[in-house]
Amino acid sequence: MQQNISVNQYLRDHIRTVSDWPTPGVQFRDITPLLQDAKVFRVLIDAFVHRYMDAHMRPDIVAGLDARGFILGAVVAYELNVGFIPIRKKGKLPFTTVEETYELEYGSATVELHTDAVKPGNRVLLIDDLIATGGTMMAGRKLLERLGATVMEGAAIVDLPELGGSQKLRDSGLPLFTLVDFAGH
Repeated sequence: MQQNISVNQYLRDHIRTVSDWPTPGVQFRDITPLLQDAKVFRVLIDAFVHRYMDAHMRPDIVAGLDARGFILGAVVAYELNVGFIPIRKKGKLPFTTVEETYELEYGSATVELHTDAVKPGNRVLLIDDLIATGGTMMAGRKLLERLGATVMEGAAIVDLPELGGSQKLRDSGLPLFTLVDFAGH
């Protein structure tokens, strides 16, 4: 990494923009290049880990949202020496679950969590790859809180603020930490 470039800019420079995918007019922010290069992947994970190492920011457990939140969340949890729990799309978890349905731009989706995934009072870091409309992260938060946990912060690589999700999440009282902002693009 160049000395005169910020971590945020370094990561931004490694996010690929794919025009007109999955539909015409969409500028898709592809984070897979962040994962493919060992150095870039380490910079990415370290940006999260360093934030959550201090005692006042340290979670008891990390929850990752299906599916790219699994990649980030599992590695961050490992580095922090805490457990990891997946919040999955409906029908993917084998044990007793709680579920939350949320609205998408066209339709709805449902995510689930095992009923024994957290204990009341657990401080949870909720992580995903990006925040668009905020529906997935809000649904994950509701599941965790229904089981008695406290979502201490939501974290993501990318914020797409023009889609309103990050503001909606902050307005609900959820602190957010994101590394790259694609406002105005």
